[in-house]
Amino acid sequence: MGEVLEVRAEIERQIAGRTVCEQLARAAEEHHDAPAYSDPEGDGWRTLTYGQARERVLEIAAAFVALGLEPGEAVALMMVNRSEHVLADLGAVHAGGVGCTVYSTFAPDQIAFVAGDVGARYAVLGGPADLARWEPVLDRLDGLRRIIMLDGAPAGDRFMAWDDFLALGRERLAADPAQVETRLRAVAPGDVATVLYTSGTTGTPKGVPLTHANIFYEVAATDRLTALPMRGTQISYLTYAHIAERILSLYLPLVKVSHVHFCTDLANLGATLGQVRPMMFFGVPRVWEKMMARLLAVLATQPEEQQAAVREAMAAGVAYVEAGQYGHTITPEIQAAYDQADASLLSIIRGMIGFDRAEWTATGAAPLPDEVQRFYAGLGLKVIDVYGMTETTGAFTGNSPACYRLGTVGRAEPGVEVRIAEDGELLTRSPLNTAGYLNRPQATAELIDADGWLHTGDIGTVDDDGFYRVVDRKKELIITAGGENISPAEIENHLKQHSLIGQALAYGDNRPHPVAVLTLDPEVAPGWAQARGITFGSLAELAEHPDVLAEVEAAVQAANAKLARVQQVKKWALLGVEWTAETEELTPSLKLKRRIIHTKYADIIEGLYGRP
Repeated sequence: MGEVLEVRAEIERQIAGRTVCEQLARAAEEHHDAPAYSDPEGDGWRTLTYGQARERVLEIAAAFVALGLEPGEAVALMMVNRSEHVLADLGAVHAGGVGCTVYSTFAPDQIAFVAGDVGARYAVLGGPADLARWEPVLDRLDGLRRIIMLDGAPAGDRFMAWDDFLALGRERLAADPAQVETRLRAVAPGDVATVLYTSGTTGTPKGVPLTHANIFYEVAATDRLTALPMRGTQISYLTYAHIAERILSLYLPLVKVSHVHFCTDLANLGATLGQVRPMMFFGVPRVWEKMMARLLAVLATQPEEQQAAVREAMAAGVAYVEAGQYGHTITPEIQAAYDQADASLLSIIRGMIGFDRAEWTATGAAPLPDEVQRFYAGLGLKVIDVYGMTETTGAFTGNSPACYRLGTVGRAEPGVEVRIAEDGELLTRSPLNTAGYLNRPQATAELIDADGWLHTGDIGTVDDDGFYRVVDRKKELIITAGGENISPAEIENHLKQHSLIGQALAYGDNRPHPVAVLTLDPEVAPGWAQARGITFGSLAELAEHPDVLAEVEAAVQAANAKLARVQQVKKWALLGVEWTAETEELTPSLKLKRRIIHTKYADIIEGLYGRP
């Protein structure tokens, strides 16, 4: 414990006095001409340097001040990942305000709740599609003074075009630069820099205020964990309403002077990876699963001889990554086999998918299935797990490229205390912890106890070397009618090991045994069917085909073979739909909304227990 507190004190000394405003000023001064933000434009990129970016941020801050933003007031943001998103957020903070990115998948009522709860006085929206989500509730948002539109600003005093907003800022900054300087100098490490809202797996979203001190402790810990060089390249594509994206592609780049490239459409992620070849890449499990499915589909079209060569090379990759784990040894034989496989095939495949320069590849937000981790290990990539929450400013445990154990979420980050309560719940205490939920004293009391321990709501274990595993959400554990405690996530991960299965939900609380509701992977299933001469008109039609049902049955049996008897799925249903955030079965960070699924498919679940 003494060593942990010493490291904590060292990091706190390192980040003492640091704010987002001070850090951007330092980056712009020391690396004025370094590329900061690149947006896709035609076949190329439109780029701002750090010097240009800071000047734009000061103009935006001046515009907010001119419109009447007071210190501590919130600016809501809803748009795709683009430089304007980052600049507007930083501009609000430089004016003394608080940035709050709202999930673009939130329903109008959720938007109204968030905007009202955070006290948003201004909103910056991308275009008509974003505004359409706000319009039904604008009459309920009396505190919202002005809506700034990047594109398609309607007529009326309540709206303002982005270009007009920037022109106002340039004019005011030129006329009185001291006003903005006074505002940004008044920003202190203990001030709230952003409020993020939980994505709502368990009901109404809760606002999580995070201070500059929270943020820069996480940045410092992440920097130690990743050991990335200065001025690397990276891609921003996950929403800035998600804590991981905020840390990795908004705040960390200010310290590492990284060049951030924006991917405005997830459908273009593969092409963007090939163009940018990032030095770091974070993906939630579903992103890694989808990329794996596409690669497997391509490999399946190759001649059998080539497929065999790839399998052999990937076996050497898996052996190498597994031998590199903490407590293991890479023997000369393993190293030689990997070097040969890497030179002949693996490095070529990594280059094809844009990972030839990647030094840190990671995942979080939900467990990464073992077979997905092994697949990338086969390519020589260590896709390592980190673990955290919005309430802990992101990761508080993590694996690193130099110290990892597959199947775990790593060790406690530097200076972070972690322990397991008597009931198995993971608790943590550190400068990463939020002070509490916004306007929710009862929820805050449940989150953080009198001794400062934050209760994650997750059940976990720790091994003798300090590597943690997350078993499942405390409230989501299935307790069968026989009193057995079962992790649905474990069952689901085994079910999803077959590439045909896109999503899986295990159910069985107070029931004699688990059942499962499954969906097809919309990218893999059509190719699988075509390769077997199966004709179909839709995903729903495909989900009823006897050959597909037989393959899924085999996949369920293969999963059951890896599970204890009480965990095994006795009945299952295959749906002819895709689960997405838009259809409400998934959160914006692509985690299952179990309550929604339980309600939406209640009749199907009941039918599974009613079948003979």
